[in-house]
Amino acid sequence: MLAVGLTGGIGSGKSAVADLLVERGAVLIDADQVARDVVAPGGPAYQPLIDRFGPGIVASDGTIDRPALAAVAFADDAARADLNAITHPTIGVAMIEALGALAETDRIVVLAIPLLTAMHRETMKLDRVVVVDCPTDIALERLLSQRGMDRADAEARIRAQISREERVKDVDYVLDNSGDRARLEVEVACLWEWLNKPMP
Repeated sequence: MLAVGLTGGIGSGKSAVADLLVERGAVLIDADQVARDVVAPGGPAYQPLIDRFGPGIVASDGTIDRPALAAVAFADDAARADLNAITHPTIGVAMIEALGALAETDRIVVLAIPLLTAMHRETMKLDRVVVVDCPTDIALERLLSQRGMDRADAEARIRAQISREERVKDVDYVLDNSGDRARLEVEVACLWEWLNKPMP
């Protein structure tokens, strides 16, 4: 098994890259999907989130109202730190378990992690780390046009992230996604070839 960490800022196209890698045969463990699972009713982070942020984050169907949670959790640094302290450990445990289940295979396993750090590399024993990169103005434009986000919200989320310079430091591969879909296909084909080369 080859464990590959895949990261990138919001609007960088990380999900598109992950999908193209899956099409080529990779197994995807997506932190965003795991994050939805751990905050689902009965999930390990569900009740702790309600205890910290109040019943206003619960939707009428009993699930966590993600926009309502984001509104209170991204309001200030302390609230965001609390959100991360509740969710990140449970997400990490779930991802390590999913990875462990594939340990004896010869698959390329892609762990898509928005906030990938050196600690992830160590705890998840990642063999390689890939960052999807694009200029901030392109990422912002994608958030507005493709996700229909409000400009102020999109800008706030981009500001809340680590810088591009910080993100590409100490990674093994930087995939440029500043072009169109056809260009991305070419970039991912090159990445897939690189991932399939024997490790030095």
